[in-house]
Amino acid sequence: MDDLGWSDLAPYGNAFIDTPNLTRFASESVRFTNAYAACPVCSPTRASILTGQYPARLHLTDWIPGREPWPWSKLRRPEFNQYLPLEYKTLAEVLRPAGYRSAAIGKWHLGGAGHLPTDRGFDLNIGGSAAGHPPTYFGPLELPNLQLAPGEFLTERLTNEGIRFMEANRSQPFFLYQAHFTVHLPLAARKQLIAKYERRNTGDVNPVYCAMVESADDSMGQLLRALDRLGLAERTIVVFFSDNGGVRMQNRQLRPITNNHPLRAGKGHLYEGGIREPLMIRWPQVTRPGAVIDDPVSSVDFFVTLSNAAGISAPLTDGIDLQPVLRGAKAAERPLFWHYPHYSDQGGRPSGAVRLGDWKLIEFYEDGRLELFHLRDDPGETRNLVRREPGRTRRLAAMLKEWRNSVNAAMPLSNPDYDPARSGEGLSGYEDPTPPV
Repeated sequence: MDDLGWSDLAPYGNAFIDTPNLTRFASESVRFTNAYAACPVCSPTRASILTGQYPARLHLTDWIPGREPWPWSKLRRPEFNQYLPLEYKTLAEVLRPAGYRSAAIGKWHLGGAGHLPTDRGFDLNIGGSAAGHPPTYFGPLELPNLQLAPGEFLTERLTNEGIRFMEANRSQPFFLYQAHFTVHLPLAARKQLIAKYERRNTGDVNPVYCAMVESADDSMGQLLRALDRLGLAERTIVVFFSDNGGVRMQNRQLRPITNNHPLRAGKGHLYEGGIREPLMIRWPQVTRPGAVIDDPVSSVDFFVTLSNAAGISAPLTDGIDLQPVLRGAKAAERPLFWHYPHYSDQGGRPSGAVRLGDWKLIEFYEDGRLELFHLRDDPGETRNLVRREPGRTRRLAAMLKEWRNSVNAAMPLSNPDYDPARSGEGLSGYEDPTPPV
């Protein structure tokens, strides 16, 4: 799903959005509580899923094409790739020699002509282009290899296309990359479903957004029922994930869209609300139904896990094979890294982060400010422990710097037109994401 927040689903504690299909799926799957997107925005995370590489290594660190920061901001963004680099194989390219047929259905956002899914190992592309979101969710609408009639709902149509692909390939191995546009803006859903949530107390979460989440849940239910009907459920791995945190505020809109509580901030930020994701995996005869895994994992782990599951020796990646963890073993402690040298549309500032065990350090590139949090005790990141833990702060900061050097991460540049008097102007109107004490 696109922009779906960690707190949007009943299995993750949401009490006012109906997600019965994902609730059932959680009972059949392992559910991760500390799963992360490799970036707080979409294109880089999608690149990490398909290649197993950190966005910093790919030099694809923002949504494509991104935007220049405000002329007066302190930093200028570094240049970054406008497509998924060709030198890194995608999961579809790795699976193809083993007889897999692959489909990318829905959002692509990893390059245009010459860099579309069918250029990167997929046999079928329905709806995927360089665009990051549709102009509307209702027809009439035309996307690559997809035409919606007036009144037709995009989420429903993409679901039907995914089912059609599975039906056509039931007798051979297949890889379905079902990448919905929902719940990305523009907010849109069926009127009856919107009215249902307008009658509920959804707090500061937009009722249309709630309806979009339920439509995503309905899609998941249809896809799972299709696997059952086709007799494929017992030999199909199903992974449910989102590409970044829920959108709290966007482009200084006056009304919040969703609320990632108890996590801090949302999309575009390296706080937990921007990068911690719902992740559930169902792998018959491997995963224990209803199990909960607290080990930190990342979107860079999917590539090697699924390649190895298919009996293919994966190229070297930044991820680890999660199969032992899925079978019940404890993951060895390792650092997870983030690099986001951009100003985001949601008020985020250029920054990097590292998590090791329960500790997480964020470095802000404008002024070198450091924030240290103990996530088990403080998942909302309200208490900055830099002064209390100076040794740990230095070690994690050095680890983050060493990792950036190892992947040749592109850093933001000083802006000669920086105007201190206006430096916060472009970010005014966003929520204050709870400054730490």
